[in-house]
Amino acid sequence: MKLVSFRHDGRESYGLCMNDGVIDVGARLQGTYPTLRSVLEFDALGAVHPLADAGEVDLRLRDIEFLPVIPDPRKIFCIGINYLKHREETGRAESKYPTIFTRFADTQVGHLQPAILPRNSSKFDFEGELAVVIGHVCRHVPAERAIHCVAGYTCFNDMTLRDWQGHTTQFTPGKNFPRTGGCGPWLVTADEIGDLPSLHLTTRLNGEEMQHAQFADLLFPVPQLIEYLSSFTTLYPGDLIATGTPGGVGFKRSPPLYMKAGDVISVEIEKIGRLENRIQAETAG
Repeated sequence: MKLVSFRHDGRESYGLCMNDGVIDVGARLQGTYPTLRSVLEFDALGAVHPLADAGEVDLRLRDIEFLPVIPDPRKIFCIGINYLKHREETGRAESKYPTIFTRFADTQVGHLQPAILPRNSSKFDFEGELAVVIGHVCRHVPAERAIHCVAGYTCFNDMTLRDWQGHTTQFTPGKNFPRTGGCGPWLVTADEIGDLPSLHLTTRLNGEEMQHAQFADLLFPVPQLIEYLSSFTTLYPGDLIATGTPGGVGFKRSPPLYMKAGDVISVEIEKIGRLENRIQAETAG
């Protein structure tokens, strides 16, 4: 299934993507599960699946405003330095444990929503990533069972203000400006993905390829990440894990390449889809 969170005529809902349209699951279930996160919390994907046979869609994709896949996650974890080429271009040493930082929910934007270039920075960089959406409560989950905790996957763009990231050794400021993290366009349930390590990710800036990688190249694969994260915190349905970006980021190019207002950045993943955002300058106020 492809599950999307959206806004239409001022009303927020979620639904099933079918061809070029959406079955409005939130409306059809009449508020039983008001958000996509609540569907996962109540383990209710089984109640959603039969609606795929319901016939006509309720809305066309062109008529909705895409929201972040999970607009209201309890937690967003981001993994740094998780590809060899990215580790090499940043000069970071090999580590026994994954590098982890967090994002706030209000940093997210959905597919085709503008990503906001803050007025107090000009070093706005792209980081195309795969994001994992947690489907079950996870605590002390071993790697061999971790994949069963996954509801599905989506595209993520961990856009970063490099100057703010570099203020100290902690990443938090550069990763948490409002509306700077793309997530979408939809969640593809894990049963439709198949062999995740064989899939590829491509990031394009104004149509030009910037990053390309295969998930087999992750230094800490998804099961290891879930095992490690669940060893120190509880993961809840709807939580997100952005698994890290490959080599080719803008600030390590010569000369550095940063996004500016009007640019279009996209992250495309096989079997999942394409997340696209236009960069918009922050307005005064």
